[in-house]
Amino acid sequence: MRSLRMSKVLIIGAGGVGNVVVKKCAQHPEVFKEIFLASRTKEKCDAIAAEVKKMYGVDVKTYAVDADIVSDIVRVINDCKPELVLNVALPYQDLAIMDACLETGVNYLDTANYEPKDEAKFEYSWQWSYQDKFKEKGLMAVLGCGFDPGVTNIFCAYAQKHLYDSIRTIDILDCNAGDHGHPFATNFNPEINIREVTQVVRHWKDGEWIETPAILDDSCVHFSFDYPEAGPKESYLLFHEEMESLVKNIKGLERIRFWMTFSQNYITHLKVLENVGMTRIDEVDFNGCKIIPLQFLKALLPDPGSLGTNYKGLAVIGCVFDGEKDGRKIKKYIYNACDHAEAYREVQAQAVSYTTGVPAMIGAMMMLKGVWKDTGVFNVEQLDPDMFMDELNKCGLPWQVVDFEGQLPE
Repeated sequence: MRSLRMSKVLIIGAGGVGNVVVKKCAQHPEVFKEIFLASRTKEKCDAIAAEVKKMYGVDVKTYAVDADIVSDIVRVINDCKPELVLNVALPYQDLAIMDACLETGVNYLDTANYEPKDEAKFEYSWQWSYQDKFKEKGLMAVLGCGFDPGVTNIFCAYAQKHLYDSIRTIDILDCNAGDHGHPFATNFNPEINIREVTQVVRHWKDGEWIETPAILDDSCVHFSFDYPEAGPKESYLLFHEEMESLVKNIKGLERIRFWMTFSQNYITHLKVLENVGMTRIDEVDFNGCKIIPLQFLKALLPDPGSLGTNYKGLAVIGCVFDGEKDGRKIKKYIYNACDHAEAYREVQAQAVSYTTGVPAMIGAMMMLKGVWKDTGVFNVEQLDPDMFMDELNKCGLPWQVVDFEGQLPE
């Protein structure tokens, strides 16, 4: 293994995930020599920095930045001169941050792919188009290094490397069995969450994308899955970004699907909000002002970063594989179960923020230690999974591999 090289990291974004990332980086001063934190609201950065100083004795320098504006991001990068920019800001801001990294000669990592503000459509094509730019600059960009996408992709890479000669199908199953005590709230940015779950659903089968109705449609696809430690939960077919890269990078894949649990309470609330127009992302006139209903709704809902205080229960996320090894058909299930209350005790965050922030820190660690070292744009399943998997066990997200004996829809 290459020797450690202590390095500087600039984290952009001071929401629930940013809070986790900063605190987990502070737990590893042997890797992260200096930590910088920037957000539109500097006061949020200062509050996290104060907690980090109290908890770990680590200084975090903070900045105000408008991550929509390349020149403002460049200003911050030039001041702190990091080896890596870790982007946990809004997906709308990915391209501006990538442009700033190119301009300043800094490596890049994020947790969610780009989507335009005016269209609820997320796909990797915009960021994949940066491949040649990063190669020419001798820089590395790692995309989607949260949990899903992120750890789910790493699980797939690990299965392909160690468990299977060929993988026929993958089912990614994401369960939040926690209770935050609010009538209605989203576990990450409400604007991004609601845009994601109100889209038409797609899954990959036999070389093409198949469309099915969105989860709010009465004819949507769903079934009950018995999750480890959490029990049976209704799970809905959903499009999720990691499938787009996995169909390119998992050899011989015939089908991949993504399932997420939603309570009937969540579905009912969201149906009502959609029916009255509160999930719209276009401008409307209100008392002579232009407002976007979904952004207004976001202002009314609880801040996801505040949910951890009384959150109880588990988040259970993993992948079920069906394929062959040494001529024998096998089904395996790789998963993690994360406790909301334990996450809060450690870093004052609920499990959804924790399961995104910890892998982002580990991905940054892989890059700064030179374990992941290349030029161009990469999804995490293209990189070696072994040390990442080891660090998950050490850093709070232990995983299990079991034989799968349950039932999935055909």
